[in-house]
Parts: sequence; structure tokens; C-alpha cells
Amino acid sequence: MKTPTTSPRYYIGLMSGTSLDGIDAALIAIDNDSPPRLLATHAEPMPDELHRLLLTLCHAEQVSFAQLATAEHAFSHCQAQAVKQLLAPLSVELEQISAIGSHGQTIEHAPKGHDGGPAYTLQLDNPSLLAELSGCTVVADFRRRDLAAGGQAAPLAPAFHQALFGRADTHQLVLNLGGFANLTWLSSQPSDPVIGFDTGPANVLLDAWFALHQGGRFDQSGDWAASGEVDEALLARLLSEPFFQQPPPRSTGRELFHLEWLQQHLSGQEDAANVQATLAELTAVSVARGIEQLRIDDDPLTLITAGGGAHNGYLMQRIAYHLPRATLTSPAAYGWPEDWIEAGAFAWLAHQRLHHLPGNLPSVTGAAGPRVLGGIYAC
Repeated sequence: MKTPTTSPRYYIGLMSGTSLDGIDAALIAIDNDSPPRLLATHAEPMPDELHRLLLTLCHAEQVSFAQLATAEHAFSHCQAQAVKQLLAPLSVELEQISAIGSHGQTIEHAPKGHDGGPAYTLQLDNPSLLAELSGCTVVADFRRRDLAAGGQAAPLAPAFHQALFGRADTHQLVLNLGGFANLTWLSSQPSDPVIGFDTGPANVLLDAWFALHQGGRFDQSGDWAASGEVDEALLARLLSEPFFQQPPPRSTGRELFHLEWLQQHLSGQEDAANVQATLAELTAVSVARGIEQLRIDDDPLTLITAGGGAHNGYLMQRIAYHLPRATLTSPAAYGWPEDWIEAGAFAWLAHQRLHHLPGNLPSVTGAAGPRVLGGIYAC
């Protein structure tokens, strides 16, 4: 394997999560001997028309090539705009950017296949067009190599969490609250494997139910959820989903947890605000149960919380309630605010690919071994 040079290299990471609220762009610097450094960020809002199209694709039983092409074209232009806005106020030239790491937009994720068919994961993306529009080399299609090696292809962020938060003097536990929630356990012992897995939905159901009943894209600070009461009978029905009993490695997405899945569990008599409160409780309980599976002895337990859900005050209160021995800590203490870790992860994965270094963790995804992830689209 090649070894990275000692001079800092600059990478851009682009991430559009399952919340479909926009494209996060992060500029990072990577040295040999230091954790990656976050230099600049930009959040490019998802245009309403593109948001609707992507949401349709995520839940469509059949799609046309024309729909996919339209979505990819608009998505790539939105990505290029994010890169332009990220670099506009900086004295960084395009020639200084080693690569853009593009996650793409997850449309469907089925690591165990469907109805006996092969495993697959689809991230809508057009890295060739992005390279043309941005003037930068692009690295994309990070997930399918891990899938080909028998892995879940998700979550991929734990490898970056290890590079960012790993310490020899203490354990670290990281919780990402995006559309879905995932945990990463980093032992202080280098010989111990990193553990990471999805615990279940985070914002995806909260956002969908809010949009259906209140309009808008999300429940600001969880205020609507806080106005309701948890429906314990509904919560029990939701938690009966077999996914919550699966051992790691495990990952999930919109193909399982979506508005129709929720509605199948409703009696039709529930108060809408109570359902929102119950969905927040579902996230909090499933996170707490995921941590219980890790059998961590640390007391008190430090939990680094990241992702958009970390700004949901009500949700964070419920997580704290179910984890009384945990201290919830912002990753900003490490120089990485809550919203930028996943975009940073795909910048880091681009670095790994360019230097022929593994980007997955077999202990997390279940792959047959470490693999170099992604394809290179040279500018």
C-alpha cells in the first residue's frame, strides 16, 4: 500500500442524507500524524422540486430512466453549486483540492437483497458530470465494493470516527442522528475491533409525520413532539419490528422505515402530536437498546452526539432520560460541529481511495476483509 505524503492534502466531502434536506459540503485537511481537520463548511439547500423528485424515487415501485437522469442531472448541479459556495470565500484554488468525495443520494439500500434476489444498494449520483461541473477529481460509489465483499455497505462513517475520535487513553461512543441513527464504539485498546451499526430511524419518520400534519420539512427543536404524550401501546407495536432484535452487523433505510410502515401500525384513533412524541421515543429507546447490546462497563458513559437530530432538544432529552449514566457531549469539542461529520467522512474516504487505503471496517459491515472503496473520476 502507498503511504500518504507528509504535506497536508485538501479534500471536499459532499453528503446528502436520508433526510433529503440539502447537500452538506465540508473542506478538510489531512496530515499523516494528526486527525483530519475541518477547514470550512457550506449547506446547500435542496431545491423543492428536486426534494420532491428524490422522495418519489425513494418510494416508487417503478421508475423510468428519464426520471433517474433528470434527478441525477439536477442533483449534480446542486452538488457543484455546493462546491462553488464552499470555496467562494476562501483563498483555496481548485488545483489544491485533491478530490471530492461524493456519497450521492441513497435511493434504496437492500444489503440482504429482496425476495431472494442479490444484495444491492443504490446511491443516485453522476460523478462524471460533477467532475465536469466542478473542475475537480471526484471519488464516488463507495458502498458497492463492501457489498461485493459480503458486507452491509453501511454504516461507513465508523472508520472515519476511528480516525477522528479514537484515543489510546479512553473509550469513545459516537451517536449519529441523521435520517437514521447509528452507533460507533471505539475501544481504547487498539486490538479491539470497532463496533458500529444502525439502531433504527432517527429523523426520517419524525420528518415524514411532521410534513404530513404540519407542513414544512422538520419539527424545529422537537417542539411539536414535546406538545404530545408517548402512546405506549403504539410504541410497543413499533418496537415489535424484527429489525430491532437483529444482532450487528445491521443497517437499514427508507425501504423499511417509511410513512406507510408507520401507518400500518396505527389504529386510526391516535392524536397526531402523540404519534410525533412516540416516534421520538422510538428513536430514544432503540438507541438505548443498541447501547445495551454493546455491554459497556464505563460509568459515567460519554456519548458524542452528531447529526441533525442533535439539534432536536426534545429528542435529546428523551435519549438522556433513557441513558441516565451517559453524558451527552458535542463533537465541537474535537473541532467538528454536529452537522459536518458525515460530509467530512466522505472527504476522508476520498483520501483513502486516492492513497489505496481501506475505507471499510469488516467488524462493522461484516465484509470479508478491508477493502479500498470507491471509483475515481479524474478531472
